[in-house]
Amino acid sequence: MVLEVALIDVLPGHEDEFAAAYAQAYRIITAAEGCRSARMTRGVETPTRFVLLVEWDSVEAHDQNFRATEAFGKWRALIGPHFAGPPRVEHFVDVPA
Repeated sequence: MVLEVALIDVLPGHEDEFAAAYAQAYRIITAAEGCRSARMTRGVETPTRFVLLVEWDSVEAHDQNFRATEAFGKWRALIGPHFAGPPRVEHFVDVPA
């Protein structure tokens, strides 16, 4: 399992519209094969900053089963107009305790 972390800054004044768009886009990403879960969080100190957390079976599942499909285009069309700039996206794996 890998965790996708996307730091998303939205245009000032677009926070509520972005959240509403995500509510629609959520169904798209969670329907992708290999997506285990997704959640969006919003900054307290910086309300224009959001963090998307998505659990994938693998980086390949994210890339091949979502980013390389038309579903990604639909997802991006919903949320992308609210971006202040490109999201910063990285993948992480758990560190054993």
